[in-house]
Amino acid sequence: MTKIAYLGPKATFTDLAAARLFPEGTRIPMDTIPDCIDAVQAGEANHALVPIENALEGSVNITVDYLIHEVQLPIKGEIIIPIQQHYMVHPDQAQAEFKPELVYSHSHAIAQCRKFLHKELKGTPYETVTSTAAAAKYVQEHPDQKIAAIANELAAKEYGLTILKRNIHDYNYNHTKFVVVSNQDVSFKGYEAVSEGDKTTLMVLLPADHSGALHQVLSAFSWRKLNLTKIESRPMKTGLGNYFFIIDIAQSMDEVLIPGAISELEALGCKVSILGSYPTFKVENGVLRP
Repeated sequence: MTKIAYLGPKATFTDLAAARLFPEGTRIPMDTIPDCIDAVQAGEANHALVPIENALEGSVNITVDYLIHEVQLPIKGEIIIPIQQHYMVHPDQAQAEFKPELVYSHSHAIAQCRKFLHKELKGTPYETVTSTAAAAKYVQEHPDQKIAAIANELAAKEYGLTILKRNIHDYNYNHTKFVVVSNQDVSFKGYEAVSEGDKTTLMVLLPADHSGALHQVLSAFSWRKLNLTKIESRPMKTGLGNYFFIIDIAQSMDEVLIPGAISELEALGCKVSILGSYPTFKVENGVLRP
């Protein structure tokens, strides 16, 4: 049985994504994103599924940095799911006039619901935890405390909480992208894994003191008509001004175009690493679509 490490506890958005991609696998909840990746490296899980980007809050930097600086596991797949945040409390506290003394959630969820927090719970402090499901679990375990959580509907069901207000996120289009990382081949079978297309992700380190280097990097892809869907800089953590770039190309690794672009970049003095070439998937309204 395939073992998939994911950011737990049960009923996180990562759990939802893992269930979509691996409906027959054994899902193993982990406390943190590095724990998920370390589990694969240590042989405790076959694959890890971790969040890497949110439509509203941008990249999940701990995922990107850990895969670059700590554990070099290739990306094997990607899935995008819609994010719907709800305001929930313990059923013992579920009165219309209830006002919590503290709200718990993941930092991204807090950021995604700022308008609701400012308007409906103005002045109420919040505390961040490792996941939205961890927030729901904490509220469930402390029924006597005047606290609330922001989490998904599955978390409310899993931990027996009452949803006081649904869809409290600031914007309707709120999606999170998750990636599968593994040192093994990954098989996505059946309707639960209908591909939207393929993608190749590169890490590019520019040469030092090279005027116009970024322009030359982009030109290497442009004249080959390679469609870049993302380019993002991250610090190398070796000093101010030292950055690497994450570049997504909207196609799988071929035998000519992408290898040619990589060779051109290396000739310019860039260091290039292939982080993965993989299928992508998307869930819309709870259904995977091609």
